[in-house]
Amino acid sequence: MERFDTLENRLAPKPTQIKERPTYNGELLLDNQDLCQMLNVCKRSLQRYRSLGWLPYQKIDQKTYYLESEVEKFIKEHFEKRRIK
Repeated sequence: MERFDTLENRLAPKPTQIKERPTYNGELLLDNQDLCQMLNVCKRSLQRYRSLGWLPYQKIDQKTYYLESEVEKFIKEHFEKRRIK
């Protein structure tokens, strides 16, 4: 049992390893990396969506963030149309 406890302690994320999620007015903010993984697209695609005005964003300390509700709306408007066709 001691081996399992030791292994569990090694695998458990340390408090410094847990990524704190930023929020804005109580709503979750997603950064470029989060959104690229979620949508399975590259950073350039996100830039294109922003330039076309499809994906609203906010700049905070030189970093781009997206409100979770706006991302959900974007997905419904642009990604679900492709599945239907």
